[in-house]
Amino acid sequence: MEDKLTWIEIQDSIGWIKINREKKLNALNRDLINELHHRLVDFQNDTSVKVIILTGSGDKAFVAGADISEFSNYGPKEASALARHGNQVLFDFIAHMEKPVIAAINGYALGGGLELAMACQLRVAAQHAKMGLPEVSLGVIPGYGGTQRLAALIGKGNAMEMILTGDMIGAEKALRMGLVNAVVPSEQLLEAAITLAHRIIKNAPHSIKNAIKAINATDVASKGFEEENFQFSDCFGTADFEEGIAAFLEKRKPLF
Repeated sequence: MEDKLTWIEIQDSIGWIKINREKKLNALNRDLINELHHRLVDFQNDTSVKVIILTGSGDKAFVAGADISEFSNYGPKEASALARHGNQVLFDFIAHMEKPVIAAINGYALGGGLELAMACQLRVAAQHAKMGLPEVSLGVIPGYGGTQRLAALIGKGNAMEMILTGDMIGAEKALRMGLVNAVVPSEQLLEAAITLAHRIIKNAPHSIKNAIKAINATDVASKGFEEENFQFSDCFGTADFEEGIAAFLEKRKPLF
């Protein structure tokens, strides 16, 4: 295992990326976002890699969310820049890659973790995985494309319920909603991701690239992502934000 935030390997035309912050439940921070970007760029430029599989270390979390302490003191301007940077180098970057990225969801995928999984072209989840966008409990909203991609995947009504309640859902419900493509026992997760990858690898790479571009053309117009950025950053500096972050860091329920 490399002494880095991620571990990589290439095997049978599959580029593996494993997030290596198990003690932090693989939480996203700025350094991890930047490192993931560089890993993805390397695989994008490597002609031996046809499909990428992204997963988390351990069996508790794919990515349990963002590292809250990094932005607890941010105001709207800093929050807007944070979201724009993350989207540019990671979330939107994955969504528009020419090679498919499969998220192997091995545990909690919450907040930025679910947004990361949704940016991937395909998602396979372990039976014990839990997913959700709990940002409203912190006094913010999803800021890495979550409001847009969740609605596109599971419909506006289901997205409203998940985001406004902040509730987590299990893997089977996520499958019924269309949030994930498959659910398997945890010990079969990586094999299921490999099987899916090889179903793609047997096809023409140029056609795969063009299909991704064509399907992405149906995405919500960029105006929706701009509106999300504005509303996300507008939450920062409010009394609700201050209370939500304080409650999280103090491990208590917020009083809104």
